[in-house]
Amino acid sequence: MNSLFNCISQYYPISSEAWEALAKALTRVEISRNSFLIQEGMVCSNLYFLEKGCLRGYYNLDGKEITYWFGFENNFVTSFYSFISRKPGVENIQILEDSTLWAIRFEALNQLFDLHQDLERLVRIINEQYYIRLEERLMAMQFKTARERYEQLMETSPHILQRVSLGQIASYLGISQETLSRIRSQV
Repeated sequence: MNSLFNCISQYYPISSEAWEALAKALTRVEISRNSFLIQEGMVCSNLYFLEKGCLRGYYNLDGKEITYWFGFENNFVTSFYSFISRKPGVENIQILEDSTLWAIRFEALNQLFDLHQDLERLVRIINEQYYIRLEERLMAMQFKTARERYEQLMETSPHILQRVSLGQIASYLGISQETLSRIRSQV
């Protein structure tokens, strides 16, 4: 839980009372490789902090898996649409490595918001950071070439290349595996 506390401290400092209340509401989750944290059609009831491991979010489109994000250590992860709207999600979150997460239920988090304004502010900041990453990704997909997207990935997140399959990376970049192989041979 120390990595969670350190991560939270980088976003926004919370009081010791808020931290104690949050710690009591968290549940440790150990989940095996190739398992699913959530599958399409389910309502996501938890916000997670990924302490150890790797996972991906993807959609199914005409029988094809479209990977659109990866989560690694010290990331907050959930099916944001489903978690916030309380509606069934259309995404899958698959565990790519044996993982350890900390979970807090939607209801428990909202109860903590009522008691600790600093926790509400913390989660707002986490959501803002998620939105910024989402917009950066959208702009990259709209305005950068496949090669530029790959080069950006190598520059900003080289660990992805060691921990995730090439097929999933190609899907994430919005290209075929063959195109990814061509780009890799040129870079």
